[in-house]
Amino acid sequence: MKLNWAERWAVNNPLRPLQQRMEMAWFEKRAVIPPGSRILEVGCGRGAGARLIREAFRPSELHAMDLDITMIGRAGRYLDAVARREIAFFVGDCSRLPCRNGSFDALFGFGVLHHIPDWQGALAEIVRVLRPGGTYAFEELYPTLYGNVITKRILLHPAGNRFRSDDLKGALAAAGLDLRYGLEHRSLGILGVAVKFS
Repeated sequence: MKLNWAERWAVNNPLRPLQQRMEMAWFEKRAVIPPGSRILEVGCGRGAGARLIREAFRPSELHAMDLDITMIGRAGRYLDAVARREIAFFVGDCSRLPCRNGSFDALFGFGVLHHIPDWQGALAEIVRVLRPGGTYAFEELYPTLYGNVITKRILLHPAGNRFRSDDLKGALAAAGLDLRYGLEHRSLGILGVAVKFS
C-alpha cells in the first residue's frame, strides 16, 4: 500500500533519519551480518535507511526496494553520488519479491509490514528470499499507534488483518523465523532481529 501525503511527510521529515540512526545502532549490536553480505531493504523510501545499512554493515551488494516510484526518485536526489552507485534501487512489491529463493544474507524493513494488507504473505516472501540462518531486522508499529481516533483520519493503512505483539511474534515463528532480540512497547511497536531457521 502506497503512502499518502501525511505519511510521506512523516518518513521524509528531518527527524526520521535520526530515529533510524538510533535503530541502526541497536541493530548493529544484535544482528550478526558480516561485511560482504548481500542485503535487501524493503520499503526503502527515500533511501535514508539504505544509507545507514551501507555504513553500518558494509555489504558487497545492497538492494533497496519500494512500491512507490516517487520514493525511488527521491532516493536518487537524497543520496550522494557514491551511495547511489553502491545501492541498487528498484520498484517492487514486498508481497511478490522479484528475487530468487535464499538470495540474501539479511533483509531490513523499517515500518513496512503494517502497510501491507496481506502482511503474512509478505512475511513469507521475506523468509523465502533469506538464506537459512539469514537475518531479518525490522521496525514495526501496532494499531494503537497508527489506528487511533486521530491518526486513522490522517494516515492511510489497511482496515483489516492488523497485527499486535502476539500476532506478529506468532507469525514470525510460523514463517520460520526465530525472534532473537526485541525492543518492544506492546502498545506502540517493536524493533526486532529474527533469524531464519536452518
